[in-house]
Amino acid sequence: MGATILCIGDVMLDVVTKIAVLPGQINYGSDTPATISTHGGGAAANVASWLTRTDAQSTIVGHVGDDAAGSALVSEFDALGVRHHNLMADQGHSGVVVVLVDPTGERTMFPDNGANSGLHIGDLPNLDGYDAVYISGYSPLDPLSRNGIKEMIAKIRTAQIPIYFDPASVGGMKEVAIDEVKSWLPLMDVLLLNEEEAIYLSGASDIEVALDNLLEQCQSVVIKRGSHGAIGKSRGSQSVSVPALPTTVVDTTGAGDAFAAGFISHFSMNKDLTRALLAGAEVAAHCVAIVGARPRVGTKI
Repeated sequence: MGATILCIGDVMLDVVTKIAVLPGQINYGSDTPATISTHGGGAAANVASWLTRTDAQSTIVGHVGDDAAGSALVSEFDALGVRHHNLMADQGHSGVVVVLVDPTGERTMFPDNGANSGLHIGDLPNLDGYDAVYISGYSPLDPLSRNGIKEMIAKIRTAQIPIYFDPASVGGMKEVAIDEVKSWLPLMDVLLLNEEEAIYLSGASDIEVALDNLLEQCQSVVIKRGSHGAIGKSRGSQSVSVPALPTTVVDTTGAGDAFAAGFISHFSMNKDLTRALLAGAEVAAHCVAIVGARPRVGTKI
């Protein structure tokens, strides 16, 4: 029996725009040919979706608008087997991210939070039966959701359910006082973040030093390193590194979220850091091999 995971945070529609030229060669003010597709996105929603490709069950807590994008996002969750409650909000449009993907696979994002703003304690379902909670940092970084997320965290901690936290992008964190962001870390059990975010939050330029600094706040820390794999450490033990699995990189959008899903599914049940990191790398390899941040309905891991 796999883990049952509650994922809290952003549910977005990704508009993926693939260009055949480097960003400096875009014809600003004119036309640049592109291949454009739409996909479900949002960090918390991506984690919930990839969890369904493991042996875990997932439930998403977030909002979409009562619009065409919202209907598509709800339908995708239903097809993938992601559970949800009160997902569609009466007011506001669904969150949308325009994702610009260059020929190297690098992505640049332009997010509009839409209906994701304003999450509140009433959105939290009954916590009975959940093995772990994942929270996307995009939600507490949003001033309209911050208090609601803090109330959710307090209730989850009272229920003694482990919290896995991804603080989101440095660009997002820079919009909030760094002391505010750092105040959330001791409330979390496991921190999942990339190298840039680890350096920003720890103030250390060396990854091993960053790990140790962040471990003063959380029981376990995992730093995602893209094509270089990942490194993790728990208090009182040695750091563990795993490589990225070889694959053809088509689009890196959502790779970190896919990694988080594989890691959480494994680590929440057995606390084996090495095997959980490898499980994360396996799911991430499936993600970068397709366009978009979510699995297809038929995707097998």
